Amino acid sequence: MQVSKLLLTHCLTAFLHIMDITLRKIEPTDLPWLYKWENDSASWEAGDTHNPLSQKDLLDYIQSSTGDIYKDAQLRLIIDSDSGTAGCVDIYDFDVHNLKAAVAIYIDKDMRKQNIAQKALIKLEEYAFGFLRLRFLYAYVGYKNTASRRLFTACGYKEIATLPHWLINDSLSVFVKLP
Repeated sequence: MQVSKLLLTHCLTAFLHIMDITLRKIEPTDLPWLYKWENDSASWEAGDTHNPLSQKDLLDYIQSSTGDIYKDAQLRLIIDSDSGTAGCVDIYDFDVHNLKAAVAIYIDKDMRKQNIAQKALIKLEEYAFGFLRLRFLYAYVGYKNTASRRLFTACGYKEIATLPHWLINDSLSVFVKLP
């Protein structure tokens, strides 16, 4: 068991370093970043968060996460760049039977417009399509979120549907990418 866990960690680390960014497993030292990002109320409209999260809530999440997508059905990775911690990218709604998953990304306000999101998404796709052998990834993006719409389009995702009035103040677009 320990050998396979070490091998998985080594493979994950090798897959997740590209260009000037690294995607890595979340750690307790990331708590201040998570606290800042998860409590950024400006981003709440784009997701399912409706209230602030406490540091205890987030520490419990970090400690309960195994980092094994097959056990947790999700994987949050921290994006580190040459300039420092830049954000996080999530694979969630992981469906091992149908080999598909959703993806979400958050870049710290101070690190935006540096092409970090695109590099992180490319690296995540290499892991998802290459290592996990997923058949496709999908993303839900608020119709008014032009930055995310541009990101997913630039990375080769196709907008396949719009869900009108899906969010209280916006419609939701569904983007899909095949390997």
